Amino acid sequence: MKEKKALKKSLRFLMSERTKELPVSIFEQLFEAAKTRPGVISLGPGEPDFVTPDYILDALKERLHEATHYSTPGGRPELKEVIAKKLSRENKIKVNDPEKELIVTTGSTEALLLAFMSIADVTEEVLVPNPSFLAYTPMIELIDCQSTSIPLHEETGFQLDLDEARKRITPKTTGIVLNSPANPTGTVFKKKALEEVAELAVEHDLMVLSDEAYEHFVFGDAKHKSIASLNGMHEYVISFYSFSKSYAMPGFRVGYAVGPEWVIKDMTGIHMYSTLCAPTPSQVAAFEAMNNKKESDASIKLMKEAYDERRKYLLERIKGIDGLHVKVAPEGAFYIFPRFDFKMTSREFALWVLDKANAVVIPGTEFGHNGEGFIRLSYATALPEIEEAMNRIEEALNKAKLKKRKE
Repeated sequence: MKEKKALKKSLRFLMSERTKELPVSIFEQLFEAAKTRPGVISLGPGEPDFVTPDYILDALKERLHEATHYSTPGGRPELKEVIAKKLSRENKIKVNDPEKELIVTTGSTEALLLAFMSIADVTEEVLVPNPSFLAYTPMIELIDCQSTSIPLHEETGFQLDLDEARKRITPKTTGIVLNSPANPTGTVFKKKALEEVAELAVEHDLMVLSDEAYEHFVFGDAKHKSIASLNGMHEYVISFYSFSKSYAMPGFRVGYAVGPEWVIKDMTGIHMYSTLCAPTPSQVAAFEAMNNKKESDASIKLMKEAYDERRKYLLERIKGIDGLHVKVAPEGAFYIFPRFDFKMTSREFALWVLDKANAVVIPGTEFGHNGEGFIRLSYATALPEIEEAMNRIEEALNKAKLKKRKE
């Protein structure tokens, strides 16, 4: 027995350094509390609280016998055809050959990893907005590349600062990540910013990785525009999309990317040696979701209206709570990213909210060091639960009278 224990201990030294360097996340602790703590209300979800529509599930049941084998690594042809039509119709992205310019993946996150592996070699650099989706930087660092932060600022509503991006470009910079509508800030990048990114990409031969997972959830007067639709950008952009948000299908794990033929070919080659293909039943369900435009449009409209109502409610509640602030109202996704004034770190404040209000919020630092002093609130939660969570948070803050940071 002693020999076995000694062997197990010695084997730890064989483990790769990259796993040891992954960021320590509080997500697991918070989500475990959301599942097991009595009466807790979570404002943490990054997935729709709506269930997958029946028209998708019913169609999948009828076709399930077709979906018990592997698909080709790039994805099922019928799905890629209907994706190409959607991209042309909604994103103004022209796909000349779906077989060569599209790849279907196990969620859009896998597509992002395949893209990073295709455009960047060891020690090369990719520009990443900060704060942004928590997986970008770890994915880049897992392949021994450098993630270079572009700081985003509350005063501008976390719009992309091209001056900040430009001064961080080096001869080793190969790409720049965009996420609009954005997680965690809810920012929708303006057309002018996208045009400036396009100019930067052409000037410095950068590949733009445009994560558009929340494309259908844009509110008020804001408009979502795909940077790949701008003139001359087809060869400079890989665009990423997900069925998880728009079609309430997060458990199916299916997404897709569109880009120039040469990069999709490389991504598909790597895909062959990673997951081989996205799950075939998920691809069948995705086809049914996108092919039934009337039903999908109605489902998206229903979710969008509900999210907008919740967004407006949360913004009003935040205005009435001393110590929480939103300078520029978010216009997309289903997140609000308020600043707090209390003498705590973001992680400490999130744990305080869990302890005192029995509610889950996400520390801003989960999304990068520029998220310090902020928390993320998700409104992918039913309105009555949002109301109760905000009541608890407000009551807890009023009772505690926490010390504030000096302005």
